[in-house]
Amino acid sequence: MKKRALATRLSLLLSATVIVIFALSGFALYQSLAKQIGLRDDAALLTRIDQIRTLLRDEDAITLIQQKPRLFANMLGNTESLLVLRFPGQPPLIVVNPGARSMPEITPIPADKPLALSSVHHQLATDGTSFISAAALAPTRDGNGEIEIITGRLMSDRTQTLNSYRDQIILSTALAALLVAAISAWLVRRGLSPLHRLATKTDAIDIRHLSQRIQLNDAPAELLPVVAAFNQMLSRLEQGYQQLSQVSADMAHDLRTPIGNLIGQTEVALSQPRSVGEYQALLGSNYEELERLAKMIDNMLFLAKAEDASQVMDWQLIDLKQLGVKLQDYFDGMAEEQAMRLAMNMQGTVRADPLLLQRALANLIANALRYGERDSTIRVFSEIQEGSTVLMVENRGEPLSAAHQARIFDRFWRAESSRHQGSSGLGLSIVRSIMRLHGGSCEVSSSNGANRFSLLFPH
Repeated sequence: MKKRALATRLSLLLSATVIVIFALSGFALYQSLAKQIGLRDDAALLTRIDQIRTLLRDEDAITLIQQKPRLFANMLGNTESLLVLRFPGQPPLIVVNPGARSMPEITPIPADKPLALSSVHHQLATDGTSFISAAALAPTRDGNGEIEIITGRLMSDRTQTLNSYRDQIILSTALAALLVAAISAWLVRRGLSPLHRLATKTDAIDIRHLSQRIQLNDAPAELLPVVAAFNQMLSRLEQGYQQLSQVSADMAHDLRTPIGNLIGQTEVALSQPRSVGEYQALLGSNYEELERLAKMIDNMLFLAKAEDASQVMDWQLIDLKQLGVKLQDYFDGMAEEQAMRLAMNMQGTVRADPLLLQRALANLIANALRYGERDSTIRVFSEIQEGSTVLMVENRGEPLSAAHQARIFDRFWRAESSRHQGSSGLGLSIVRSIMRLHGGSCEVSSSNGANRFSLLFPH
């Protein structure tokens, strides 16, 4: 199912809102007008009764009624009015009923009570037109008692007026709806033009132009958060792509050397017949290169797993002292081979994944053994600093420059002095990825001939 465009939906919504408002306003005005006209007509009918009551106070009123009934017919002014004057229980003295309508059966208001709008009765004629009527008693001066006044009126003119007003409201609402629909469509498209410009600019950004950014002053205030978030996403994409390109280049460079060695040694060995000892030496050399490749691939797989945010962590409360004992048992022999000593002083506990934490510390200790000074001590200790548990590995060695410290945790990065020591350049990258999984961080500092690597675990 094809979705409507945002401009179309906004235009329809705005048009529908205006139509509803116009319709409700028209309905309210129509009802108000109908009520006011109805009150006016009811008051006019009661005024007629009051006028007849005043006329009947004259002593000659009854005689005049009997002699000149047409005078009262002329007083009513149209053929839609009704007037009946009669003494209760007697034939009418006068009947003005041009429309030959049936007499309404209503109770007359006593002569001593004032007329009120509630005394007017409302009915519907056979054609649906409203018919109002009222009845009242009036005293006479001739001694014949009270006379009953019955009057009414068919409200055809009111019905025509209201119908005309209703038709005008409907027509005005329809015209307003068309006008609003056209204007709203234009306004919405004009209002959404920044989105179209934004889409055009973002469409122009491809893999070759990830450094481009959308200027905030080109976007309206409502889109500033979107543009800012999009620029941040571009920055992350650019950084990730640069890292991926660098990793690919470094990986190709690091794989090319051992593979080139394997191919070169094998070609030399196959160029002429060799003795069994020479073939064994070749296989031994190839095995070392293959072992290095396998270790590099294993580290890359571990790094990919460590950087997977969806990895399930085995969170445990780890006793740092026991972990230190285990690491010292493992690395003591290696330290002796390098004429180095391992001083372990970790206390307290930390909440972490035991295997990942052990791998991170092992990589730091192995790095210290590889690049530390001979006949020196590697210190592994812990501290509590500003709400974090900090594990530190410190060794004596060549000081690290600020440039080296900035890149030392990058994949495949190695200082020139370490390129001939068989390192893959992945060990410290693995440490950083492990710390990110724990929500912590890793740092390096160098001073007074000592290099210190720190793992920060927030509480």
